[in-house]
Amino acid sequence: MSTGLDELNTRNKAAENAGGEERTKRQHDAGKLTARERILKLLDTGSFYEIDKFVTHRSQNFGLEEKRYPGDGVVTGSGKIDGRPVFVFAQDFTVFGGSLAEMHAKKICKVMDLAEENGCPLIGLSDSGGARIQEGVESLAGYADIFLRNTLLSGVVPQISLILGPCAGGAVYSPAITDFVLMSEQTSHMFITGPDVIKTVTREEVTKEDLGGALTHASKSGVCHLTGQNEEETLALCKKLLSFLPQNNLEKAPLIHTGDLPGRTDDALNSVVPPDPNKPYDIRDIISSVADRGELFEIQPLHAQNIVIGFIRLGGHTTAVVANQPQVLAGCLDIEASVKAARFVRFCDAFHIPIFTLVDVPGFLPGVHQEHGGIIRHGAKLLYAYAEATVPKVTLITRKAYGGAYDVMSSKHIRADFNFAYPGAEVAVMGPDGAVSIIFRKELEEAAKIGKFEEKKQELVAEYREKFANPWQVAELGFIDAVIEPSETRPTIIRAFELLQNKKQTLPSKKHGNIPL
Repeated sequence: MSTGLDELNTRNKAAENAGGEERTKRQHDAGKLTARERILKLLDTGSFYEIDKFVTHRSQNFGLEEKRYPGDGVVTGSGKIDGRPVFVFAQDFTVFGGSLAEMHAKKICKVMDLAEENGCPLIGLSDSGGARIQEGVESLAGYADIFLRNTLLSGVVPQISLILGPCAGGAVYSPAITDFVLMSEQTSHMFITGPDVIKTVTREEVTKEDLGGALTHASKSGVCHLTGQNEEETLALCKKLLSFLPQNNLEKAPLIHTGDLPGRTDDALNSVVPPDPNKPYDIRDIISSVADRGELFEIQPLHAQNIVIGFIRLGGHTTAVVANQPQVLAGCLDIEASVKAARFVRFCDAFHIPIFTLVDVPGFLPGVHQEHGGIIRHGAKLLYAYAEATVPKVTLITRKAYGGAYDVMSSKHIRADFNFAYPGAEVAVMGPDGAVSIIFRKELEEAAKIGKFEEKKQELVAEYREKFANPWQVAELGFIDAVIEPSETRPTIIRAFELLQNKKQTLPSKKHGNIPL
């Protein structure tokens, strides 16, 4: 028996130090943790349960038969975060550069299957040189096996990808399918083709950081949802994100008592929206006032900043926020903002997270670039997402809601449950200036002939604003349910969601819809 225990201890040590001290030192010198260190920092102390610790590859090609390391470059298992079970895999860059091959992929697929069968979130920590070329097409097959499971798990359990090193070529598609991508600044990179290939093919010169670094993907491409200044911060962001999410699509997010009073009012909101309809303000001031303890966990804060998305708690319940941001592009919807918000809405709908929408939108961003880029199709994604969503939806118009953008931003007409507006809200086909220029074109031309163009225009704008650019007509039509005092926003919104907590709404029977991708 003692001989068996000795061998077990020997094998455990070999697996836990598979890359050796020299490679571990190089990992640390690069500002990176090892796979096991990452898992232990992510999970609750003592909760990690490892599986497939002694798995090795089966390849006989290119001398690999002489290089067999227990674990085959990936650590897999389960554990708990804040007492809630999760499944996790972490690629080990100290073993074969974390490269993916047959057995490496099988280990990942096993924990993915377990996550689905047990209804637990799946967290993947990527740090890999890509496919293990020595194993040929078996490596590619391994990637495809993972992609398939990412797709089948989508909308079933939350999937979170942490990019903590290189992630290139086909490897990027697994994180892209998952729900959230987190990256560590300076040490993580994602790209289909690297700088050297790009230079050869297109003669463009670009650094790895500018091409596919964390801040590039967080601000420009939108591939990355959150970034941490280092790995510890990135792991902490993952934990915080999970605290807002349910375990799976059959459960609700955990109720966390924050101690904030549901009936709390805020007189400052009565003056947060400027009287001048063209003056910007920060929509997050309203969100923070409404949220428990003023906390907004913003998602994709650096990308498409003309729309704000994220999670808050209302009376302890996780609630999603989608809000136009008047500080950027006057809150217009453009291609990037539409796609950003649409994917977030669909995630929330898949996992029973209610959606609170704040509207201050003058319309869709005009321009040749937007039209040629497909704003029609991309804007329709957000419309589709809201119309399809069956979770509780509450909408607040804080100022402008013009044109088709009014319809798209969770209006009553696409099945929002409760729609509110501030007294100064303007709901119309278009802004007063534009409307007057079209409706009263002849009158303005005549006024211009006698030098009274501006005077006449201001008179007509005031008349139009009184008739249409206000919340009263839509209130009379029942398109909004109430005009509310801004200071009462928090208790009003919480009460609305309380009334909707048992909402049941179904879609027509079908395999799936055809969202305009």
